[in-house]
Amino acid sequence: MPVAQAVGIPEILVTLLYLLVVGYLGWLGYRGTKTAADYMVAGRKAHPFVMAMSYGATFISTSAIVGFGGVAGMFGMSLMWLVFLNIFMGVFIAFVVFGERTRRMGHRLEAHTFPELLGRRFQSRAVQILSGLVIFLFVPLYAGAVLIGGSEFLHTQFNLDYGASLLILSVIVAAYVIAGGLKGVMYTDALQGTIMVVGMIVLLVATYVILGGVEKGHGDLKAMGDQAFVGFKMIGQRGWTAWPEAGWGDRKYDLWWIVGSTLLLGVGIGVLAQPQLVVRFMTVKSKRELNRAVILGGIFMLVMPGVAYTVGALSNVYFFQHEEVRGRLVSVSEDAAVITKKERGVEKVSHCRLLHIDTSRDGKADTHLIEYGLGNDAAIMPRAEVASLPDGDVSVRPRATGFTRAVVQAGDRWMLNSDSIIPIYVSRAMPKWFGLLFLLTLLAAAMSTLSSQFHTLGTSLGRDVWQQLLPGGGDQAARTVPVVRIGIIVGIVLAAIVAYFARGGYIVARATSIFFGLCASAFLPAFVGGLFFRRMTRPAAIASMIVGFAATALWLLLVKAQEAAAIGLVFKLTGGKASILADFPNWPVVDPILVALPLSILTAVVVSLMTRPPDNEHLDRCFGPRP
Repeated sequence: MPVAQAVGIPEILVTLLYLLVVGYLGWLGYRGTKTAADYMVAGRKAHPFVMAMSYGATFISTSAIVGFGGVAGMFGMSLMWLVFLNIFMGVFIAFVVFGERTRRMGHRLEAHTFPELLGRRFQSRAVQILSGLVIFLFVPLYAGAVLIGGSEFLHTQFNLDYGASLLILSVIVAAYVIAGGLKGVMYTDALQGTIMVVGMIVLLVATYVILGGVEKGHGDLKAMGDQAFVGFKMIGQRGWTAWPEAGWGDRKYDLWWIVGSTLLLGVGIGVLAQPQLVVRFMTVKSKRELNRAVILGGIFMLVMPGVAYTVGALSNVYFFQHEEVRGRLVSVSEDAAVITKKERGVEKVSHCRLLHIDTSRDGKADTHLIEYGLGNDAAIMPRAEVASLPDGDVSVRPRATGFTRAVVQAGDRWMLNSDSIIPIYVSRAMPKWFGLLFLLTLLAAAMSTLSSQFHTLGTSLGRDVWQQLLPGGGDQAARTVPVVRIGIIVGIVLAAIVAYFARGGYIVARATSIFFGLCASAFLPAFVGGLFFRRMTRPAAIASMIVGFAATALWLLLVKAQEAAAIGLVFKLTGGKASILADFPNWPVVDPILVALPLSILTAVVVSLMTRPPDNEHLDRCFGPRP
C-alpha cells in the first residue's frame, strides 16, 4: 500500500477528533491547576490508574516503538532481554522498592521535582541546581529522539515534509503542556497509554496473521539468518533469532557489547533515575494507590516494548517474502553514495544503484529502493527483482531485509535509516484502517513522553535553577509557574533543533540510551543513597553526581567511537582515529554506564565515610523517627 494513499477524509477526521479530546483533557488539567503543587506534582492526588498509565506512557515512547523497534529490525530478538529489564527494573524495583520511599519522603519534604527531592534530602541548593542543570542540558537530547520517532511516522503516513511534521508535533504537545502542567500531562497520558496498548496488541496479532502464525513467522525468521548484512555478521550477528557472538578482544564481539551494554544496561538500569518517572511516585497520596498501580504497570511494560521488538524483527520476514513495490519509475541514481554502517564511528559509504519510484501517482518519487550494490558492495545489497509492467509501471521486490528500504536523503548522499523500518512496515503490510490506529498509537506514544519531558525541562529551569539562584529561593514560589512555562518553550525549541539535525542512523535508540545511562551514572547513587541510607552525606551526593556526569561525558567524548567521531575531537588529537582506544577491540563500543556508574557509586561510598553525617533531626524528618 503506498504511503500517501493511507490518508483520506476519515483518517483526518479521526485524527482531529483525537487531538480535540487531548486538548480537552489538557484544558481540564489547566482548570484544575490552582497552585504550584498542582502544576508540578498534580496536587499529590492522582488516581492509581492515571498514575500507572502516565508512568508507562512516559517511559515507553516512540523511542521504544520506532527507535528500538527499528534496531530489532537490524539486530533481532536479542532486544527482548530489554523487556525483562524494563519490567524488573522499571516496575518491580522502581515501584515496589523505590516508589513508596520516594512518595513518602517527597511528601514529608514537600518536594515538587526530582532535583528538589535530592536538594531537600541533602539540605543543599547546590545539589538541586546541579541536578536541574544536568536535566535541562540533556533532556533535549532524549526529547529530540522522541520527536524524531513521531515525526518519522507523520512524514511517512501523511507524506508530509519531515520539517513540517516536526513543527506540527512540537506545537501540539507544547499547547497542552504549557497550559495544563502535570495534571494536564497525566490526564492525556491515561488516554494515550490506553490507545498505545490497544494499537500494539492489534499490531502483533495482525503481524502473525500476515506471516501465517506464530510458529511459521518465527521459523521463517530463523531460516533467513543468511540475509543479515555482511557488515553486521563481521561484528557478531548470527541472524535475527540468536544472541550475538559473545566474548572479548575481537571485533566479532562488538555487536554483543553494543546490544548488552548500550541497549540493555544503559536503558534497563537508567530507568531507575529518570526525573520524569520518579516524580510520578510523588503524585499519589498513599502506599495503597501506589501498590494498585504495580500490576497495571507490569502489563503495560510487557505489551509495549515486547510487541515493538517482536514486530521489528519479524518485519524482515514480511519484507523478504511478501513485499512488492509498484509505481512509476521517476529516476535512477546509477552510483548513489549510501551510508550503510559505521566503522568505529566512521561512516561506511557504499555505492548502490537506487530506484526512485512514485507509488502515490502524484508525479513525485516517494519510495527509494536499493536495486543492487556496486563493486565490492554487491554482497551487502542483494540484487532486487525488477520487472516492467504493461502500463509502464515497474514492479520491484527488494531481496533483502527491511533495512534496505529505509533510505532517506542526507545532503548529497543517501542514508539507511533504521528509524523508518517500523513506519514503513506498517504502511506497506497493514490494512488501511490499521494505519489510522497506528498513527494514533505513535502520536500517543510521542505526545505522552514529550509532554512529560517538556514539563520536566520547564520545572528544572524554573523551580530547580532559576528559583534557587535568586535570593530567598523558596520565597519565589509564587513566580515559579510562569518561569516553568518559559522553560518548557525553551526546551521544546532545543529538542526540535536536535530532532531536525540529528535524524538518521539509529539515532533514536542511541540518544535514548545515552540519556538513560547519563541519568543512572549522575543521579542513581545519590538517589538510592538518599532514599535508603541515613549515612549518605551532602558532599557524597555532589561528588558522585560530578564524577558520574564527568565520566560519562569524557567516555562519550574520547572513547565511545560513534559519539566521539561525531564530536571530532579525537580525530584531531590522534590524526584520524575515532576513539583513543581504537586499537583495542571492543572498548570503542562499550557504553559509558559500565565505567561511569561504578565510579559514581564508589565515590558516593568513600566520600560518605569520610564526611560528617547529617544531623538526626533532619534525618528523622526525611525517614521518620527511629523506632
